Amino acid sequence: MARRPDPRPRHQQIAAELRAEIMSGALRPGEQLPSTPQLVGRFEAANATIQRALQSLKDEGFVRGHAGKGVFVRERRQFVVEATAYKPPTTGGYSYELLEVSKTPPPYDVATALATPDGENVVLRHRLLLHDGEPVELSWSYYPLDIAADSPLSSRKKIRGGAPQALADLGFPERRFEDRISVRQPTLDEAEGLDLPADVPVFRQFRVVYSDSGRPVEVSILIKGGHLYELSYRDQPAEGRPDAPDRQGPGGGSRST
Repeated sequence: MARRPDPRPRHQQIAAELRAEIMSGALRPGEQLPSTPQLVGRFEAANATIQRALQSLKDEGFVRGHAGKGVFVRERRQFVVEATAYKPPTTGGYSYELLEVSKTPPPYDVATALATPDGENVVLRHRLLLHDGEPVELSWSYYPLDIAADSPLSSRKKIRGGAPQALADLGFPERRFEDRISVRQPTLDEAEGLDLPADVPVFRQFRVVYSDSGRPVEVSILIKGGHLYELSYRDQPAEGRPDAPDRQGPGGGSRST
């Protein structure tokens, strides 16, 4: 029994039902949705309400309208971004834009995770990850100043092999990471940077990367739109990871530049 009635407008409730069916595969890629009269009958809603629900799904990229034919489910399922430390840029694949490199005071949660002394700056690398030219993820990666100062991590250039290679070259190879996942509404910068439709929440990954002796060497905040992407959980047998006995955490992030 519901603790309280769903307060959302009826068109949002209907869009949520259809969105769940698309994500589960009940409505398959390329499949035509029922006609508007059929949806009116199914949901006992007005024609205008159905149209508003369908428009929301179109804005989010879940369905496409074809004049004179109807409304169809998008051709591909949710895009899964694997939890790898580095994604080599490829034509038509992943690419990166380096938005900012600076020395800055860390946010409270970052400072706590890195054990940064009060008043000490860290190195920030802020990036946009794209796939086939479409924005996938905004990331803010923070590094201790005693590790990153005067290194490629503090330069305003992309790094061959990404941050994992730079840390390894500095004597701090990545051994494991831990993710905390939350969902919230985007900030203005996030909504604009990821070109998000209205009312779409974002995944927020708070990732702490550890090197030898359990030292935290990087904290990354990774933001993705919740409408097109899925987080992938993957466990690798211990014999395949001689340097990382802990389970690899929830994925979907990429630290590359």
